[in-house]
Amino acid sequence: MNPIDDASGKSRSDFVLDYTTPTDPGLQAELERIDARVRSRYGMEPEHAAAGLLDLRALRPAMIHPDRMEYAASLPKVGILLAWFEKRGRAPVDPEPEIRRALGLMIKASSNGEAARFSRELGLREIQAVLDRYGFYDASRGGGLWVGKHYGLDGERYGDPLADHSHGATVRQLLRFYLLLEQGKLVSPEASRTMREIFSSPGITHDPIKFVRALAGRDVRLLRKWGTWRDWRHDSARVEGPGRRYVLVGLTRHPAGDAYLEDLALAVDTWLAREG
Repeated sequence: MNPIDDASGKSRSDFVLDYTTPTDPGLQAELERIDARVRSRYGMEPEHAAAGLLDLRALRPAMIHPDRMEYAASLPKVGILLAWFEKRGRAPVDPEPEIRRALGLMIKASSNGEAARFSRELGLREIQAVLDRYGFYDASRGGGLWVGKHYGLDGERYGDPLADHSHGATVRQLLRFYLLLEQGKLVSPEASRTMREIFSSPGITHDPIKFVRALAGRDVRLLRKWGTWRDWRHDSARVEGPGRRYVLVGLTRHPAGDAYLEDLALAVDTWLAREG
C-alpha cells in the first residue's frame, strides 16, 4: 500500500494542494483556535507566526498565512535533497553509504557543511531551477521555497525576487513538499522512497528541540526538517502514530518561537489522536 493510501487501499495520489485547494472548515477552525491560544500565551501577534496542517488520512488541509514568505533558515535544505535526486534522473538511485549518510546529516541533523557540499556540487541556480519546475516558488503567489546561498559560507548569493531572502519558504509550499514526497511524485516513486529513508536515517538522532521535544514519549514517528537563525524559529514534519498521519508546519519570527512550536505540535497531535 502506498503511504498516501487510506486503510481500504484506495489511492489518494490524485490529491493536489495548490492555490485553489479549499481548507477543511473543521480543521481550519481548530488550527486557528490552537494558534490564537498559543500565541496569546507568549505575547505573539499574528505577524509572528504562520502554520499549516495537512491530515494525510482524510486529506484535509488547514493553513494560517499560507503564502507569506518567510526567511526560512535551514528548511530549504529539502530543496538541495530534491535537486540531488533530480540531477540523477528517473532511474532508481541508491546512494552509496557515505553519500546517504551525508544527505541524512544535512536533513536530519541540519549540517551546514554537508548542505554546502551538495549545493556547491549542484549549483545554486540549478537547485532553484528544480524547485521552480516543481512549482515550489512563484513570486506572483507569495514566494515559496528558495535556495540562494551556500549554507555557512560567504560569497555567492541570489536573493529571492519577492523578498530578497537568501533562504525562504512558505507554509503552503512546505506542505506540498511533504505531500508530493508522500505520494511518490518527487522525481520518481523510487527516488521519493529513498528520500523518505534519508529523512528517517535511523543512525542519526533527531535534534531534541521544537516538534521533537513536544512529542517525545508519544508513540509517533517523524520525518522532519527544522530551521533556526536568530528569532526565525521553524519546524516542519510528517508525523505518524496510532489513528493519525499528518504534516505540520510552523514558521515563527519571535524569541518565544520554539515554545510556540512545542505547544502547537502538542496541541495538534493531542487533537488528532483524539479524533482518530
